[in-house]
Amino acid sequence: MSLGQKLAPHLPFLRRYGRALTGSQAQGDRYVRATLEAIVAAPEEFPRDVDPRLGLYRTFQAIWNSTNFDEQPEVDAIEEQEAVARARLSRMTPLSRQALLLTAMEGFTPEDAAYLIDVDAGEVDSLVADALSEIEKQTRARVLVIEDEPIIAMDIESIVRDLGHDITGVAVTRDEAVALAMEERPGLVLADIQLADDSSGIDAVKDILAEFNVPVIFITAFPERLLTGERPEPTFLITKPFQRSTVKAAISQALFFDQSTVPA
Repeated sequence: MSLGQKLAPHLPFLRRYGRALTGSQAQGDRYVRATLEAIVAAPEEFPRDVDPRLGLYRTFQAIWNSTNFDEQPEVDAIEEQEAVARARLSRMTPLSRQALLLTAMEGFTPEDAAYLIDVDAGEVDSLVADALSEIEKQTRARVLVIEDEPIIAMDIESIVRDLGHDITGVAVTRDEAVALAMEERPGLVLADIQLADDSSGIDAVKDILAEFNVPVIFITAFPERLLTGERPEPTFLITKPFQRSTVKAAISQALFFDQSTVPA
């Protein structure tokens, strides 16, 4: 099997990581493209002594640490997001965010995460704790949950409240979601893809975003279908079945880049 064939199944999830790390589909995908270009240009430098997925993320980390795309944003909105992020980054080290996302969202072990960000394995748990603690202090929001499975909705509500946020409501259909959003104007939306009446959570979010801007996290059992590199696609995506730590990490990152929650 060629190197390209070995890496292909992991690309959607590398896009997820890149987007969550940068808070932008465009910026995250640019780092992924740069990663692939580096591998194509020098395949002999690709790590061969580890699992291909580890090698792929390791190459991405090298690009992340050595390349700065901030000087050439594609749209003004990206520039605005990055200004918000920079304000928060002054309060938290980038390694903490990377450790959190690699373990909680991407499912790497602490040992693998340590290899990827080039720290001692014993440091990862401390970095993750630091990231969660710092982000939770800086971001508070009112959250709309769009989810038609009662047990899952209750679990999400519990996670949201544990992080110190409020729930504006739980919607089970597209129409109900839009009505609740217009009434309560939440600061964050957590949306399932398939809803109770066979309506779409994606369509509900499109309707909401047509009225006002709000960060959105999608929840799906098939994340690779929404991580192809096409536009527009979700910046933040949770895979079902999910771990509580994954939801916490996604919420924290989504709010981290949201300008309305910048601390005074």
